[in-house]
This record gives sequence, structure tokens and C-alpha cells, in this order.
Amino acid sequence: MIPARAMPKVYIKTYGCQMNERDTEQVSQMFVERGYTMTRAEAEADVVLINTCSVRDQAEQKAIGKMGMVRRLRVPLVTGFMGCMAQSRGSELVEKSKVDLVVGTQKYHRVVEYVDEIIRAKAERQMDDERLPVVDVGEESDSQNAIRDHTLKNRQGAAFVSIMQGCNMKCTFCIVPYTRGAERGRPIYDIVEEVRRLADKGVKEVTLLGQIVNLYGRHEFPVVDGKSPFVQLLEAVHEINGIRRIRFTSPHPIGYKRDLIEAFSYLPKLAEHVHLPVQSGSDAVLRRMHRPYSREKFVELVERIRAARPGMAVTTDVIVGFPGETEDDYLRTREMFERLAFDNAFVFRYSKRRGTPAAEMDESLQVPERVKEQRNQDLLSVVNRLALPRYQALVGSEVEILCEGTSKTNESRLTGRTRTNRIVVFDGNPERHTGEIFGVKVTHAENFTLFGDPVAEGGTAGRAGDA
Repeated sequence: MIPARAMPKVYIKTYGCQMNERDTEQVSQMFVERGYTMTRAEAEADVVLINTCSVRDQAEQKAIGKMGMVRRLRVPLVTGFMGCMAQSRGSELVEKSKVDLVVGTQKYHRVVEYVDEIIRAKAERQMDDERLPVVDVGEESDSQNAIRDHTLKNRQGAAFVSIMQGCNMKCTFCIVPYTRGAERGRPIYDIVEEVRRLADKGVKEVTLLGQIVNLYGRHEFPVVDGKSPFVQLLEAVHEINGIRRIRFTSPHPIGYKRDLIEAFSYLPKLAEHVHLPVQSGSDAVLRRMHRPYSREKFVELVERIRAARPGMAVTTDVIVGFPGETEDDYLRTREMFERLAFDNAFVFRYSKRRGTPAAEMDESLQVPERVKEQRNQDLLSVVNRLALPRYQALVGSEVEILCEGTSKTNESRLTGRTRTNRIVVFDGNPERHTGEIFGVKVTHAENFTLFGDPVAEGGTAGRAGDA
């Protein structure tokens, strides 16, 4: 343990996906168990850590810039990076940002131990000690089983549950297989017990997390009665009393076999929302991306998913300006978006990620930035034109929401999500409504947000098929 003194305060800034948020929650819980105090006030923290993302260059630059700002204002007792950027850059970050600690994606469970060591060494004035700084980006077996503890807020109704780590797909644009390692799944029993503990504490909705979540367990666990390990897990979670909604992210199209699509027809707790990254609507681009499906197979998949459950919402990710993308390739993507009319989409301009195959593609294949921006804006206009009327169509209807608490954009109002993952903002009582599932009458819609009024006290059951 660190020398006897007032235990330091810890601030962790998180960039990136829901998996990073879940990893941060686990590390925070470990700090609390060791006696540290977590703080949201960066200026008062003794330990400042940044949990990083490497999916896009912008996320890396934000993390580096944030650490630079922290150290310009003052130098906390301990500074460090965790996560994907830490994994890919390692000791380079020590030289660039002068931090004390760099911890990779398979060593989250060692962060508190390393912070203890650094504080002890500094207290003993061992600034030349070979232990400083600490860089650990090595692999560790069973690291996927370390993300299992939760720090719940008062009346928290939804929680993320990590079910696996890693990815074997090796898409040419993606750094994740190199920062998160190979696929590794947790035992079904352990996941179910974690969800049961959450339900006992009042959690009503869980989101199962994995890099390719619907390929969970394919290397570790057997198919039983024609059902994949992932469907077996969904069925087991579905049986837990108190759990009212089940979500999962992020899936891959090739993981949607018949058994998973059929699960939506007999597991009513599965929410009517699927986020299914397509990345491109051109077969030529999909091949260069190393995405093992065709445009038509993807279209067929979306149609089968929508047929499995009435009212299903489908959202997607897409990259424009991937190396070699011609105008015809882009128009194929645009045409597919017109055909499928996604409920929403995240449209990204391609950017090189160091260490990925796409970054090494011939310079002649690179698409000019102005063309990327034009395609980005054009595709967003298609998404908005087709998706926004669906929000307007809900005005006057009642939707079922799970209240998440105070709105991020207006602290005087509350916010929640429908089963189809639409955001709803309303006036309510935080003590009565937060963490509860109930109906809201939609009064109007603005962009991708619904506004309304509660129609029943918090805790009343809503309709399973609500938008």
C-alpha cells in the first residue's frame, strides 16, 4: 500500500466507445476498493488518467491535447494513459506527454497497483528508480474476466456488461485487433451472475458489450441445439427477474445467423434496435476493407432482421472516402442508404490509422479531403431526409422509456430512451422517475430527439413494442 496519508483523489477522462466507458467504470471501482476517492473535478485530482481510443485519429489527438492541458495548468502527483492508444503507442507516450504511467487494454486490473507503486516511489524520492515511469502493454491471459465490477449511481436503471475482449476480423481500416488482441469470451455463468447482481440492485436494462459481440464464445463454447453461445447467453440473461430490456453492441453482419435473428421473435426483452455497421455499399470497397459480405447480402440481412420483429429500428456506421472509393462506389453506398432508410447512421470520413493495412495502401488510392467532406455531407442529408420524418410521425403517440436521469443538454429536464433507442426529453421528478420504465406522450420532435410528458407514475409497465 502507499504510505499513510490522506488517500489521493482520482480523475479519469474517457474517450471512445461504450467499452471504454465500461473499462473506466471497472478501474474506478478498483480505486474505490483500495481507499482512493474518485472525483469529477480534474483541478482537485492527485491522479489524472485518460482512457484512450484509437479508432480515429481525432480521438488520439484529443487525448494527447487533454493531457498537455492538464500538465500545463499543474502537474498532478500521477498522470497516465490507459486503453487502445496506450496499447498501440506504449513508451512513445512517455516521451511525448511526460506521463508516469502507460497501461494497455489487457492490464486495466493492474492500474491501481501501478499507481500505488508510483506514489510510493515518489514519496521515497526515488525519482531515478527504474520503476518510473511504468509502461505495461503486454498480453495477459484471462484479462477479459477482470471487467466484472460496477459502481452504480443512485437509481441507475441501465448498465453495460462486458462479455468478451478482442477481435479476429482484421478489417483493413481498424486498429482494434492490434490494440485489443484476439477474441476471448467470458463464461456464460459468470456473465449471468453479474447481470443477476445488477438486477438485484435495481438495474432494468443491460447492454452486452464486445468488439464483435454476436461472435461471442465461438472459439470457447459449443453450439447447443443449433444455438450459438451468444444466443445461449441471451436466453440465460432473458430469464433473470428484474431485467426488462436487453441490448448488445457492436455486432458484425456475419454474426447474424438464423438462430440470432429468430431470437428476436421469441425473446421479448430484446430491444427493437440493432446497430449494424455496413461501412460501405460498394462490393469493391467492402473487399478492400476485408468485410466478408456483399452489398446484397447486407440488404437481405437487414430485411430479415426487420421481418423478425415489428417496429425494429436499424442504425449503422459507414465510412466515406476509403482508399480507392470512386464516385460510382460512393453512389452505390448512397443508393443502398436510400433503399434501406436507416433510422440513423454515423457517417465517418476515412482517416489513416497507423499500423493498419489501409494506411499502407498506395497513395494514388487516397481520396482528397474535399471529396470526403462532400460525400460525408451528402450522405448525412440522405440519412436526415429519411430518418427525421419517423420522429415526427411519433408526435401524439405514447412511447415507453427508461429514464436515465438529468438531460445532458438541459439540467432542468430529464431524459430517457425508447426500446428503439430514441432519446426522449421531458419534465419530471428525478427522485421518482430516474431508473424507471414508463410511458411518455410525445408532444414534438426536434432533429433526432423527442419531447413529451409522462403519462403515468415511474415504474408502470410500458408496451413491449414501443418506439
